[in-house]
Amino acid sequence: MTHLTATVVRLKLSLLRNGLRQSTGRRAAFVASAVVAVLIALLQLAGLLALRGHAHADAVAVPGAAVLALGWAVLPLFFPGGDETLDPTRLVMLPLRPRPLVRALLVASLVGIGPLFTLLVLAGCVLSVAHGTAGHVVAAVAAALALLVCVALARAVATANVRLLTSRKGRDLAVLSGLVIAVGAQLVNFAAQRLGSSGAGQLQPVADVLSWVPPASAVAAVRSVGEGAYGAAAGQLGLTVAGLTLLIVFWARSLDRLMTSPDGSTVQALDVGAPDRAGTGGPRRLLPGGRTGPVVERTLRYVWRDPKTKAAWVTSLAIGLILPVFNALQGTGSVYFACFGAGMLGIQMYNQFGQDTSAFWMVALTISTPRDAYEELRGRALALLVITLPYATLVTVLTTALLDDWARLPEVLGLSFALLGAMLATGAWTSARFPYSIPQEGHKNVAPGQAGLAWISIFGGMVAAALLCSPVIALTIALHASAGGDAWSWVLLPAGAAYGATATFLGLRLAAPRAAARLPEILTAVSKG
Repeated sequence: MTHLTATVVRLKLSLLRNGLRQSTGRRAAFVASAVVAVLIALLQLAGLLALRGHAHADAVAVPGAAVLALGWAVLPLFFPGGDETLDPTRLVMLPLRPRPLVRALLVASLVGIGPLFTLLVLAGCVLSVAHGTAGHVVAAVAAALALLVCVALARAVATANVRLLTSRKGRDLAVLSGLVIAVGAQLVNFAAQRLGSSGAGQLQPVADVLSWVPPASAVAAVRSVGEGAYGAAAGQLGLTVAGLTLLIVFWARSLDRLMTSPDGSTVQALDVGAPDRAGTGGPRRLLPGGRTGPVVERTLRYVWRDPKTKAAWVTSLAIGLILPVFNALQGTGSVYFACFGAGMLGIQMYNQFGQDTSAFWMVALTISTPRDAYEELRGRALALLVITLPYATLVTVLTTALLDDWARLPEVLGLSFALLGAMLATGAWTSARFPYSIPQEGHKNVAPGQAGLAWISIFGGMVAAALLCSPVIALTIALHASAGGDAWSWVLLPAGAAYGATATFLGLRLAAPRAAARLPEILTAVSKG
């Protein structure tokens, strides 16, 4: 057993070392990420140590341990490729029994930046509530138990879902990471502001409940020892040990089932020859005729099926809603922040041809005239409008309702529609003028050597869109500056909608001839990487 554990640990170190040997950039990224992670952990450690002696130190330390465990539970679902040893199917053909393998993998899981970061933060959690010699001794045990629970939780979740995570559909779960990060950042910001104004005492009821939930119960045990409640401390440590035991048992059973049961590669599918469910009815009947309808459908399918396109859309949808809504909830926002939703989705119009990557050659074969290029761009713009128009309206209405500023609803909607039209126009033009490739593998969104094109396309187009909206913005300012102009603010809704529609039409018309003339250059640019 000891020999197996040492072998697996050496395997983990070899995978890490060989990965760093691939390129200088990868080594630099690893060192930089390690330094940043350790610095953040040390800052967290210092902040938690500063709470020693505070009346509500446990109200921060106990939930902090629970948040760490939650992170370990969900990160394998969002980043299944972050650790190659998370996939135990690589060991299926080896003569290994599940229980010794679990022990070896658990020890190997303690090697890495993540466990070091977690250990430093947990050390801060337990030391912030430790008092006396007995408290510090229990703190060392509690930190070790909490770390083992976090690692075992991550392994158990990854093993139970490994069939899903290693499939193509399963990897789409990483798309949710953008949404989780965006929502989580705003929730943390919102909670920090509330705690800054009301104090850490607000978390005390939460901490009292989590005191009996592993691994937060281990931190609570340290507090109980300092208070002289040795019975409660023993019960809380016992809960942590029981939770760790249950996780290891579940992990071992999942591993045994994974290594002995057949999967899709060994069992023939039973629905061969099933009828085509695509059909021609349903929402397809609402699509325009000619070339435009198929282009709209193809674009929407890319949004739903392509992982990188879906990730960009999910992130834009989340951030475009979160920023105005959370600012409104905090009482610091403005109804004009609702335009941010239209702006975030308008970005999706940029680099339209690059989103197709090397598959664009099939589209290029169907474009021979500026009319073909216009219909292609028009279909892509309509597909975006199917989502962006109701979304921008929803964000504007919701923000207005939260701020109770219904008088400004028409003008903000008008500004949103004008901004959306301007971004569709500039996005179509920059797609034809500054296309760039999006690599399908990895996390990069720009192929090497094309970063300059991406900056010009996106940020240059956004500046142009802002300038293009200046007439509507000037009209809004003029109405508010004039006496009695507020009574005419409703005019901005039809004016903004008409202006956005006109800008979109003219932008597509101007971009189409350039796209048709530059097809070979576009195809070469988007096929790189």
